[in-house]
Amino acid sequence: MNSIHGLDAVAFTLSAKRGEALVRPLQLNDFEAWRKLWRGYLEFYETNLPAHHDTLVFSRLLDDSEPMFAFLAIVGDEALGLVQIILHRSTWLAAPSCYLQDLYVEKKSRGTGIGRALIEHVYEVIARAGGARVHWLTHETNITGQQLYDRIAKRTGFIQYAKAV
Repeated sequence: MNSIHGLDAVAFTLSAKRGEALVRPLQLNDFEAWRKLWRGYLEFYETNLPAHHDTLVFSRLLDDSEPMFAFLAIVGDEALGLVQIILHRSTWLAAPSCYLQDLYVEKKSRGTGIGRALIEHVYEVIARAGGARVHWLTHETNITGQQLYDRIAKRTGFIQYAKAV
């Protein structure tokens, strides 16, 4: 088995039609579409990163030696949603876990099922790969997102802390 951090690598090539959207892995020729969604995500969270950071993140997402992956939701010929994940080990589980780090849907397409399609795609990829769980966090002000997350996952009650070092 070709593996990525102990998971079946083939699962990360999965594309699937989910409702109106085709959810598929990020590809090298997706840079401009990906950057538009990535920048929209950063703007949503009122975050500004230097432009050269876009190239760094994109290259990591496509680097086979990195435990990072991205999937786009395509409707027609337009990328309308993005999910980015990071695989990692856990002290609590034997199989690797998946941190769903970034989820973004274009404003005009929110409420159409694209966010759910992206998350369910990640669930399927990680399950097929042999992973143990998918987890994520959201900002307390993202009420719309929380309404979706409460329907498709379990709220854990944990509070996140962070400190730049």
